[in-house]
Amino acid sequence: MAAHRKPRQRSAGGHTVRTAATIALAGAATATAFDGTGHAEPQLTPAQVKAKVDRLYQEAEAATEKYNGAKEKAEAAESRLGTLRDEAARRTGQLNEARDALGAMAAAQYREGGVDPAVQLALSDDPDRYLDGAEFVERAGNRQATAVASVRRQLREIEQLRGAAHIELTSLKSRQAELKRHKKTITGKLDAARRLLSELPAPERARLGLGGTGHVSRATTAARQQLTAPGPATADAPNSRAAAAVSYAYSKLGSPYVWGATGPDAFDCSGLILAAYRSAGVSLPRTTYAQIGAGQRVSRSELQPGDLVFFYSGISHVGLYIGNGQMIHAPNPSAPVRVAPIDEMPFAGATRVV
Repeated sequence: MAAHRKPRQRSAGGHTVRTAATIALAGAATATAFDGTGHAEPQLTPAQVKAKVDRLYQEAEAATEKYNGAKEKAEAAESRLGTLRDEAARRTGQLNEARDALGAMAAAQYREGGVDPAVQLALSDDPDRYLDGAEFVERAGNRQATAVASVRRQLREIEQLRGAAHIELTSLKSRQAELKRHKKTITGKLDAARRLLSELPAPERARLGLGGTGHVSRATTAARQQLTAPGPATADAPNSRAAAAVSYAYSKLGSPYVWGATGPDAFDCSGLILAAYRSAGVSLPRTTYAQIGAGQRVSRSELQPGDLVFFYSGISHVGLYIGNGQMIHAPNPSAPVRVAPIDEMPFAGATRVV
């Protein structure tokens, strides 16, 4: 018989002790964290805060353009839904008039001894029953046949309108849900940026161009002083519409940035462009990624005052070129509408409104 061997005992310096030590160290680290004596998050430098805030603003602006696009589509769906409902109501009125006329015919027939089956169906309160039994219309060889066929056609058209209205209503609800998602993203990014900015003293925010009472005041004053400057820019514009757009943009220097705004007192980036060309009698799309396709594409070397200049790979920012490598744009919530070099952001393309 084979001898039984005792299981080997683990040494005190083995795996069990190492595990216990690991757990103990982890517990100690946790304890110091709760006691406030652990290592704190490294303090960001002002330059790092600026980089983070700039990135948050860019991400918020990309979400803003998606919000603007969804809002435009929601408004279009709402308009189509209203038109369909109005048309369905109008057709229903016409149908009721036609059925009243058939009712008069039926009354006359009753007095004469009976009612045509096709007329009975047309007067039914159950359109499905009528449509299911509409073969009577084809067999009706009397003077009511045309009127009954007209009622049948109107019933079908109304049902089609109601079906189309249902589709538009579904689309509208989808767009509204999309608006809520984008709005949540935007407000989250902006709140995060505000929290970061609140950690910097006002003079430091001003030095970095990140807002603050003194900074906004000086920026607004400087912007207003440039109101005498549009002369050369408008003179060099390729057409009167571009000149009018440039003149409008100059008149809005110092206006605050508000996401989703299209003026007259506040703007987001694409809202400023929309308003500038609207003042010149030109209708442009609402979003940056649609505005870039709303004219003739031009290279950077061909830029003229009034051209639209776009930035970032997602075409999430736009400004109005005014010459000499400068543009007027609505930057972000920390800065008002202002003049800036087009080199301050990654250039993505340009369009000339024709």
